[in-house]
Amino acid sequence: MRGFILAFLFLSYAIADAQWSPDLGNGDYQNPVIHADYSDPDVIRVGDDYWMVASSFTCIPGIPVLHSKDLVNWEIVNHVYDKLPLGKYDRPAHGEGSWAPSIRYHDGMYYVYFCTPQDGLFVARTDDPKGKWELTQMVEVAKWEDPCPFWDEDGQAYLAHSIHRGGPAIIHRMSADGLRLLDNGKVVYHDEEANPILEGLKMEKRDGWYYIFAPAGGVESGWQTVLRSRDIFGPYEARKVMEEGDTGINGPHQGALIDTQTGEWWFMNFQSKGIYGRVTHLQPARWTDDGWIVIGEDKDGDGIGNPVQTYRKPNVGKTYAAVNPQTSDEFTEKTPGRQWQWQANPRAEWYSLTTRPGYMRLYAIPCPSEHGNLYYAGNIYLQKIPAPTFSAVTKLQSNFTADGECAGLIMMGNEYSYIAVEKTSEGNRIAVVTGKYDKYAVVPVVQASVPANSSDVWLKVSLLNDKECAYFYSFNGKDYIRLGSTYAVKPGMWIGAKVGIFASSPNIVGSDGYADFDYFRIE
Repeated sequence: MRGFILAFLFLSYAIADAQWSPDLGNGDYQNPVIHADYSDPDVIRVGDDYWMVASSFTCIPGIPVLHSKDLVNWEIVNHVYDKLPLGKYDRPAHGEGSWAPSIRYHDGMYYVYFCTPQDGLFVARTDDPKGKWELTQMVEVAKWEDPCPFWDEDGQAYLAHSIHRGGPAIIHRMSADGLRLLDNGKVVYHDEEANPILEGLKMEKRDGWYYIFAPAGGVESGWQTVLRSRDIFGPYEARKVMEEGDTGINGPHQGALIDTQTGEWWFMNFQSKGIYGRVTHLQPARWTDDGWIVIGEDKDGDGIGNPVQTYRKPNVGKTYAAVNPQTSDEFTEKTPGRQWQWQANPRAEWYSLTTRPGYMRLYAIPCPSEHGNLYYAGNIYLQKIPAPTFSAVTKLQSNFTADGECAGLIMMGNEYSYIAVEKTSEGNRIAVVTGKYDKYAVVPVVQASVPANSSDVWLKVSLLNDKECAYFYSFNGKDYIRLGSTYAVKPGMWIGAKVGIFASSPNIVGSDGYADFDYFRIE
């Protein structure tokens, strides 16, 4: 009885906290401004519009483009690419893909630069961030990361980047159109003792000073460093400008410096937060009389700021309605919602939003590796965890043709669990299954199951806290029954855990099985 009461309380809390709201409605905001895994954010302002990009790794479509009018309220408006144009990404390549993009606006064009750890440097351009981006692989090289372009007053273009795991800061000359590097680059800063794991470079210029904003010290426990020089090629001096202090907000660093229309300065950065990934924070910033900057609140006056939990909203000249990145989906559109990503380059045979209008049809594509281990399946339809606790609910109808085919709700990471309708030789059943990545063969394990004799099945997963989830099923959409125990939730490779829907088969030979999902709702 006590366990049932605790589960009910957990579930009630999850529903109450389903949508994180950074805008407090009283002129203040709370961090994180996006309680979801928008890792390594970069932001620019063009007129009255703010545009953000973030890392995607191998979640595709890649590099989400978000829009805001006030730096607090954000929505997803696009992705930089629909596919990565390399065959390796036709299958999951966990941990690779697009790292730490930068976005800039120059001469009527929007530019996004990013590196992949093994494939090199890419640039995408467009004259409309909500439209089609033109993607080009500039250099095929390994170990580069975190590039940022910079155009000086004389029109000369440069590119700054670092080397994976603490290498030097390097600056190249670049063609004026931003599409070609003109030299091998020059090391402008490297001090492993003072600033280990220097990465995430962002270039700015102010009052004749060249600045490089760069996190150091690592994702979990690092700080924000700023380098400056009178010459773009150095020498650069360094200063720490933000650290955790006594706030409990770990590793505050890597992001974007932005000015508002009213002359205020702000810094968008991330905090590494376990299963939630790298959530997005907004910090006040101010320039000091000696030409340095302080990010966050500097209560002791030592020139090093600490991150804020709540603060007044940026002054952008107007007040805008609260919005959040999209989550729930009724599947009424003919194209996938922008909140969704696959684990590899998507293929048309994976899904349809038009065969049965109002439904997402997912086909039970074979995943024979390790007898259906979904870590290796590209066709898993996923989105970021949107809040500290929540429930996700879906209704599905299955039409399976071979034993082993299944479809349901999944909480995905390096370890994962799901609840699904599965066809067996004895009829359909609802099962909770766990699986994980391991260098040795790991076959998914059925943890609990019940017969499923209804064509309509409602499934629910509830994130109970930052470690566990629970699964429920219903045959009428009202009365939910818990299936199994609680199950561990784990982050993925460089990303937080994700939640979503899937259809799959452990069989080598394909068939015509599928499932129709009526909706996916965050509660």
